[in-house]
Amino acid sequence: MTWSLTVAAVIERQGRFLVVEETDGVHPERVFNQPAGHVDPGETILDAVRREVREETGLPFTPEAVVGIYQLQARNGRDYCRICFTGTVPDGVEAVPEDPEILGCRWLSRDELAAAPLRSGLVLRCVDDARAGLRHPLALVEVVRRER
Repeated sequence: MTWSLTVAAVIERQGRFLVVEETDGVHPERVFNQPAGHVDPGETILDAVRREVREETGLPFTPEAVVGIYQLQARNGRDYCRICFTGTVPDGVEAVPEDPEILGCRWLSRDELAAAPLRSGLVLRCVDDARAGLRHPLALVEVVRRER
């Protein structure tokens, strides 16, 4: 089995969650997802989540905690390991995607998300886990530099 390591960010403000609108790359339908993406080779996991949020929303992200680590067998037949973080972006700044594959950014309530087409079931699961107060320290994601 080949795994893809991904990161995602749950960003909440006044009961609404920052999500991006995109396609899944296979189907033409638009879906909603947390700002999320793959960890690049040589990149730390924390740097990856900061980069993905910036690319997909145009906003700097400050990770505060790990919500959870999730295994997903996706519709495309691939296996993913998703590390989901919670954190903040600056107030009063509009989210504008830098990544041309992101069609837009929106702040949606949990109920609006539940009724929307989602990239995967993990979108709502991560929101629900964050709302339930699941928080693990960032030290859970430890960087071990290449040993000699």
